[in-house]
Formats: sequence, structure tokens, C-alpha cells
Amino acid sequence: MKSTDNPESTPTFAGEIFDVVVPYTNSVADVSDSADIFNEDGTRIEGAQVPGYPQLLYMPFGYDNELPFHIMREIGSDEVMSQNLFFNILTAYGSGLQYVDRETKAPTEDPEIQRFMLMNSMREFFLEQCTDMKYYFFAVAVIILNKEGTQIVQVRHKDACYCRFEKADKKGRINHIFYANWKKSDGNLTRKDVEMITLLDEKNPLGHLEVLMGRAPGADGLTEVRTSARKFAVVMRFPTPGQRYYPSPYYTAIFRGDWYDLKKLIGKGKKAKIRNSTSVKYQVEIHRDYWDTLFSNEQIDDPLEQRKRMKKEIENIKNFVTGSVNAGKVWVSSYFIDSYGKEQRMVRINLIDTSKEGGDWSDDIQESSNMMCYGLNIHPNLVGAVPGKSQSNNSGSDKRELFTLKQSLETAFHDMLSKVHELIIFFNGWEKKVRPQVPIVLLTTLDKNTDAVKKNPDGSTSDPND
Repeated sequence: MKSTDNPESTPTFAGEIFDVVVPYTNSVADVSDSADIFNEDGTRIEGAQVPGYPQLLYMPFGYDNELPFHIMREIGSDEVMSQNLFFNILTAYGSGLQYVDRETKAPTEDPEIQRFMLMNSMREFFLEQCTDMKYYFFAVAVIILNKEGTQIVQVRHKDACYCRFEKADKKGRINHIFYANWKKSDGNLTRKDVEMITLLDEKNPLGHLEVLMGRAPGADGLTEVRTSARKFAVVMRFPTPGQRYYPSPYYTAIFRGDWYDLKKLIGKGKKAKIRNSTSVKYQVEIHRDYWDTLFSNEQIDDPLEQRKRMKKEIENIKNFVTGSVNAGKVWVSSYFIDSYGKEQRMVRINLIDTSKEGGDWSDDIQESSNMMCYGLNIHPNLVGAVPGKSQSNNSGSDKRELFTLKQSLETAFHDMLSKVHELIIFFNGWEKKVRPQVPIVLLTTLDKNTDAVKKNPDGSTSDPND
């Protein structure tokens, strides 16, 4: 409330706003280009020295060796991207990995194989592999043999974001992977921080392992044990053109394009608009004669007392307007007609329109979300990116067919991920007993008396609860 500086003068009221906090302004100009996380300028990286191994070189993952962490951060910062990746992981997992009996076509009941799967948490292992395959288009598994080198007894997942490939030799073969916390790549990594693991031949891991363990002759024609190592890495890689070491997932085109950054700008713009908008709901106009009448009726002559009474009256009006207990009550105020015949009201309360302004950018948000779904090979109807009954092709039958199509497209990823399991089965001598498979989930109609069935790669179906 404003008043004159002279305490003896009659107080005047210029205007007052209650309970308004002006927040800081959030600029939307600080959204960086997501394409900057990639090496788009074509800079050729020849290799970097492995910490603790001065004679060895590894290939950095991205221009700063932290590309997988950048990708994780970008995905995790967007609700559409993160849920789309989650959906892709779940569809890749399907009904889970199974070692099925070759004769009965059912999950194996062989005690030795069941124990192996239980001891290695094979379901969790497969889910970890699916996660890396969907995020980075490659997955790394480590197999561990017994002391004699005759059986694979353990299989473990290695997070792809912490794996780095050794620079290929003159024959073009990658001999090792290096596993470390590369977020510490500021020079603090030492030899003890880096685990070096022999990488089996990507094209023929079984043959390579048999040669190393003395089961098959090598290129020199000799059959002998060639290493004392019992831990080896196996890489499952989804091929992308022009990428010798780390695949470039097709969905990363989302970051290289404009729609991802546009969606971020829209979100920040809306947030800034809400933060910087006031929450004033009422405007109260008080005629100057109102105060003279009030002071006269209450016989208040002292300027200081007049200020107190004015402040109290303003507070009374504010409480009446905003108080929930006053809902439905009536405010009575006087008015008069001036010499020009115009009504002059002593107190006027105006309602300020604080309703949401027409859903600005809503179409752009929907379009950018659809672009992300497209980039991740997901129909928007499957993940709810296009809600509402106004959308076409949004029936239950349509969703069922879309889900079946989505599951069937996971075959290529299942084939890549089965490499380590085929290696285990053949090396351990189980090839006549079992084979790996990942049944897909088929949604059915209500007349089938079940809501879903599992379809095996051989075409047979079964109840998912079996």
C-alpha cells in the first residue's frame, strides 16, 4: 500500500497486490543441441592408451569416451524416450529365455542344465542382455570355465557402457575388451581399475574356444591347450553400417534430428510460462470517495488512524473475496451517478481470467512424441503417446495386431543374443538335449478362454503360465 510521506496528510490508496511472488525467469535458450554428443565432424580416433597397459590401445566410445553415458542421460531426461526404450526391452524379452528339450519342445527338465540355469540367474542375465542390446545395439557376456577347462560353469553380463574394445590388430581381429568405470577417465584410472578379458572370435566363438582349450587344432595344425585363462568375453553385436567397433543404434537419429530438442524446448517454455505468470484472481477497484465516506462515518480524523483503518478495510475485502467460508455470500456496495450520467461504483471486484490458454504447443508436443515413437520403431497406440478416442485405428484388435507385429520383429535381436547360449550348449555337450529359444507373447481374443499364448520359434503355442 502506498501513502504520502507526510503523516499529517490524508492517506491515499494507489493499489495493492496480495500474495504474489515473482519467481525467477527460466530461460529456454539454454537447451543444447543433442547432436553434439556424437562425433559428427568425422574426427578420426586412432585409439587411446589403456590405463596401466602402456603397450595396448583401446577405442574410445564416442569422441570423449563417454557417449554411452550421454545417451543414458538424454534418454533418462525424456519421459517418452525412456518409456519407449523400456517397452522395447520388454518386447525383446518376450516370454523369457528357455532351454527347451529337442524332443518334447518343452522347457528342459534335465537336472544338470536346470542347475546351471539356476546358478547363473539366467532370466536376469537375459534381461540385462536385452537392455544393453536395445540401448547400444551390442551386449557383452563373460563365460567362466572350470579349472580343467572342460565345462563352462558360469556366465555373467558385463554392462556395455563400461566395456571398451581393444584396437584391432593387423588382421582386423579385436583380441580383448577392457572393463572399467570410464567415468573416471580423467587420468585417475590405474591398472587395478581396468579388467582385461580375452575376446573370443566374434564370428566363431565356439571354434576359437575349442582351439584355446586344446579340443581342436589351431591354424598351425597342433591340438594343444594354448592359454591358462578361464574367463573369456563374447560379444553379441547388431550390425550397423560403417561401425567397426561400437554400433550406432538407429534410434539415435532422434538426437541428430530436431524433434527431440524441440520437445525439450516446448517443455521448458511451458515451465517458464507457468513460473513467471501471476496467480492474481481478483482485481478490486475502490473509489477514492469510499475512504472519505468510511472515515466520516466512523469519525476518524487522525491520519495515522486513517491508514490503519484503510489497511484493515483492504484486508477485510481480501479475506471476503478469497475466503472459502464466504462462498455463496453477497457483497453489497454503493454507487452513484456522476454529472455525465455514468455509474460510479464505490467498490468494484473484477474476476481475472486465469484459465489455461488454449493448449498452446499441444499439437507440437504430440507430433514430437510421435516422432520419437517412430524413431524407436513403436506404434504410438502401443505406448499411449496418442491418447483419446478421436484417434483412428485405436481399437483393441488393432493394438493386438500391432503388438504381435512388434514381437515378431524381435527375431533378429533374439538371434544375436542366442550366440552365447549356443556356445554354452555346444561346448558343454548339451547340443543333443536342448536348444535356446525365446517364445513371443501373442495376445488372443476373449473367445479363446485366455488372454495370451506363447508362440515358440517352431510355430507351436503354449499357455504362458506353464
